[in-house]
Amino acid sequence: MILVLESSTASVKALLFNPQKANVVRIAAESYPYEVSHVGGETGTQDADAIFSQMIRLGRDLADGTEIEAIVPTGTFHSVLVCDKAMKPLTPTFTWEYAGAKGTAAELRASQEYTDKYYHRTGCMVHALYPAFQLLRLKRQGFCFDNTHIFTQSGYNFWKLTGERRETKSTISGSGMLNIHKLEYDGELFAEIGITTGQMGHLADYHETVPLSAEGAKLLGLKAGIPVLPSYPDGALNQTAAGALVPGVMTCSIGTSAALRLSVPQPLIPETPSTWCYLSPVSWMSGAATNGACNCVDWAKNNLFPHNSYSDIEKEPVDFSKMPFFLPFLFGERCPGWQDSRQGGFFRLHSGHSSKDMYFSVLEGILFNLYQCFESLCATAGVPRHIQLSGGVLNSPVWKQMCADIFGQEMRCAKVSQASLVGGAVLGMVATGWLDDPKSYTVETQELIAPDAEKHQLFEERYRTYLELYNEGASSRA
Repeated sequence: MILVLESSTASVKALLFNPQKANVVRIAAESYPYEVSHVGGETGTQDADAIFSQMIRLGRDLADGTEIEAIVPTGTFHSVLVCDKAMKPLTPTFTWEYAGAKGTAAELRASQEYTDKYYHRTGCMVHALYPAFQLLRLKRQGFCFDNTHIFTQSGYNFWKLTGERRETKSTISGSGMLNIHKLEYDGELFAEIGITTGQMGHLADYHETVPLSAEGAKLLGLKAGIPVLPSYPDGALNQTAAGALVPGVMTCSIGTSAALRLSVPQPLIPETPSTWCYLSPVSWMSGAATNGACNCVDWAKNNLFPHNSYSDIEKEPVDFSKMPFFLPFLFGERCPGWQDSRQGGFFRLHSGHSSKDMYFSVLEGILFNLYQCFESLCATAGVPRHIQLSGGVLNSPVWKQMCADIFGQEMRCAKVSQASLVGGAVLGMVATGWLDDPKSYTVETQELIAPDAEKHQLFEERYRTYLELYNEGASSRA
């Protein structure tokens, strides 16, 4: 068995995977949301040790008495914490939801020269979500980085399991701290922050396993010495599990946030910042992501229909032609405009609208923002052969049909539950010799969703209005 452990944005997850049968044997996920609240009440902060402890508890319960061949910890693209020389956290873990670096990012973004140089070095925009700017914020506040170690949350989890500091290039590429041309930590950024590469983990890949330490073994109830893979981020692992590490296959993942990813043979950076460029386990990914997705849906459901289930709300149709419009920037904007202080809300709302109209306009607005990203991504990396849809959107028949209708593209729903965990298991199979190459992993398509031509035309008209509202907001900020 391969044991996959994940600390995601909102929960811990674990998976037991049988490489001989290449199928999921037992899975525990989604039922373990984080028990810890935001540190100091600040959204986007987490207690690193509490996150690790919850992940270990779930893994121990799941692996109970099982012979484990490899352990694969996984995490997210955007997190950072600082520890002292004894490896005790001096800061909370800052995730992509933390807004504290907005001022720092906005000040730096005011310089077009700085923004362009940084973007084309790292493939990341000057934006508050990136750990690079969380660290710059700390420096500007007088934080002393002397005699400290810097981790991602997944890198910290790896150290707690093995006693060694390692980060993957994939994870660091999504932190804004990797020079994508040299494939090493970005020296200019580190000089600006006042840190050295020695304060970061060694850059490794999935072949460079480290034995589970005696301390880690005791925590998990397993034997010491089991190979532990360096941790990859959920976005890269979603791409792996979807069989999308080859060119031409776009993944569309709609969870807490949303992302579009397309594997490409070399780093692709548009002249004007709109998309990003990160690394998967084996290649480059040209992509775009939004801050608002299921988090906006949850907000709408909890405020408009606190006593109803999602399926109850969505079972009755609505007239899309008469709905208000929604700009899904409750948590700021990532792609394509990168305005971390941007606000959203309802537009052209009148007394004749119902709470159901408002709810469905939230579903629509999220997809319109994602479709903006799709247009930008296609302009940079080309039109994909097909799109594979995953994430919480698959739980809603109405919403996934809306996705096909708005994009005007057939959506392939892969028969994969908890894709990031399965992607981790794929890397585990390669590291243990069960699979030659992550790119050879394929996945069965469960469902094909064809667009409705008439509804696509309606949504195209509404999308034009959405863009007008979006651009009006951009003009008001200028």
